[in-house]
Amino acid sequence: MKFFHLSDLHIGLRLVNWDLSEDQRHILDQIVELARREQPDAVVVAGDIYDKPVPPAEAVALFDGFITHLAEAAPTCEIMLISGNHDSAARLNLFRQVLSRQRVHMIGLPPQSPEEHIARVTLRDAWGPVNFLLLPFVKPSMVKPITGTDENGNNLSYDAALRRLLDREEIDHAQRNVLVSHQFYVPAGADAGQIARENSEIVTVGNVDQVSAEVLSPFDYAALGHLHRPMTLGSETRRYCGTPLACSVSEAGQRKGVVCVALGPKGDVRTEVLPLEPLRQVRLIRGALEEVLQQACGDYVTVCLTDNVDLDVIDMRDRLNAAFPHLLEIRREALRGADYGAQVTVEAELNPYELCSAFLGDLDEGEQALLTDVINAAREVH
Repeated sequence: MKFFHLSDLHIGLRLVNWDLSEDQRHILDQIVELARREQPDAVVVAGDIYDKPVPPAEAVALFDGFITHLAEAAPTCEIMLISGNHDSAARLNLFRQVLSRQRVHMIGLPPQSPEEHIARVTLRDAWGPVNFLLLPFVKPSMVKPITGTDENGNNLSYDAALRRLLDREEIDHAQRNVLVSHQFYVPAGADAGQIARENSEIVTVGNVDQVSAEVLSPFDYAALGHLHRPMTLGSETRRYCGTPLACSVSEAGQRKGVVCVALGPKGDVRTEVLPLEPLRQVRLIRGALEEVLQQACGDYVTVCLTDNVDLDVIDMRDRLNAAFPHLLEIRREALRGADYGAQVTVEAELNPYELCSAFLGDLDEGEQALLTDVINAAREVH
């Protein structure tokens, strides 16, 4: 059995101030053509279909066209999608029963009551059934009626909530099982703070949303979404496919693609990355102004100037805009003003927690915990 693993489409995203709809359509069209060529049995999208919970009409139209063309290109393919932390779970959960009869399984909400279980789609091939468990993005509060609380009556951690949610599923280990999930999984014993994250991701203070990758062990393949950098968690069978299109300057230079997964008999899992070529690359060009201007191109470019002398700001911007028609931003790495003795470095940025802490002054442990909760709640709303 062969299926495509995608995630984090972020349809409707703007890169700095640039509308990416043309670039996203270009990538989605490539995915459709890959499906036409490969004829996968399933296409899995592991969350963050949209960039905002209430996407603009243009983003909805683009997604509608993508699913329509995908179904036409691979008419026997089952299309499976889950919501991510950027999506509106309730909106994506509409018409589940109707869509499933059209080979489209769009799961917005996790189980809501003790009688419900994780949505499951079972396909068959020459070696028997393959069970796809479709688990949308989960916050402990969302599944509290099912998972309960800790011994003190408090909400469970993300890790504990996911463990309880998965432990209640009946999984036949003699069959092949695939988990589709949108969470922040961390290899056992690893430091979550050391895992590379991109600027376009919502990162919680203290990495409170981390879940141990040990919970993935019952599955033959874990199709993961949430992290924008393609990566594996100790095995090719536990994989973040990453975004199909760079969503931030921090993703400059990354090779994007669709993970094509081939399941043979139990224990035989092979993966291949089918490359995607963007309409425009995202690039970070660093150097003195004159050196940078020699690299003129039509890509999305962030310029980092290293000149240690004052530059005519208006002239500099005009020349850079002419050289780079899709200029994202201009940074000055080490600007020494003519009338100032101190060097100003603009690359270093404080995160929201550090900014608030610096403004509020000395905080005790309770106040630090409260500040962490407020910032994480604000990011979830975003």
